[in-house]
Amino acid sequence: MPTPDTTQGDLQVRPRTMPARSLLMLALFLAVPPSVNAEADQLLQLLQHNHCAQCNLNDADLVHADLRDVDLKEAQLERANLSQTRLDGADLSGSNLSFSSLQGASLRGADLRGSILYGTDLRNADLSGAQLDQDALGRAHWQGARGVALGSRSHAGLHNAGVDAAQAGRWPQAERLFSDAIEADPDEPLSWVARGLSREEQGKNDLAAQDLAHAGRLFAGQGDQVKSDQLLDASNRVYDIPYTPDVPSGNGVGSALLNGALSTAQALAPIALKALMPMIP
Repeated sequence: MPTPDTTQGDLQVRPRTMPARSLLMLALFLAVPPSVNAEADQLLQLLQHNHCAQCNLNDADLVHADLRDVDLKEAQLERANLSQTRLDGADLSGSNLSFSSLQGASLRGADLRGSILYGTDLRNADLSGAQLDQDALGRAHWQGARGVALGSRSHAGLHNAGVDAAQAGRWPQAERLFSDAIEADPDEPLSWVARGLSREEQGKNDLAAQDLAHAGRLFAGQGDQVKSDQLLDASNRVYDIPYTPDVPSGNGVGSALLNGALSTAQALAPIALKALMPMIP
């Protein structure tokens, strides 16, 4: 049907019609919830202006993004994908990074004070010079992270990571982790026992004997004389067990030394339950 003309005096005016493409774009825009538009605007603000304090960027995908010196103070970043992102010097203080992925990210000098890192994946990230609260990484995944600030990892987390390494036969790594755990809490005898066993598996007899003897003294101080006597005896018998470096998983010294009140299973077991979501390899 022809489009009717309208007359304004002697001038005939034909009503304008909107192109089909424009109508489609308008319909799509109106169909998007306002909250989604707002999140898109905030993401655009972040990428264009390098600041978005208190922004809601939950579930954002920012893989490999260059966000150096960005201002994300008190931002909501739950479940965000920030893997391999450059966040050197970023202000992430007070932000919520629960269950977000920062795997392999560079966070050199970043401010993470007051941030929530529950279940956050920081594996293989660079945290050199990053500012973190005490025990901030206690519920985060930080295996392989570099430059981790002293005190930011909990004793339980360090000890349990050492247990994982020991169970996999990675004795040098286990020794380092147990050493860090001891530094975090020098009064926990199980970490001394575990490091002693890790050192014995590497043929470090003198150091292993010292660790086991010290663990025995700690147990004595706690009133557990049975374990104390067992460990003091084990420290003297370290030299009686031959070191066999050709055996990949160690020479089984733990079961040979600890078979009384304190078993190897107890000595090389997590000391706290891991309250974290399982990670996908």
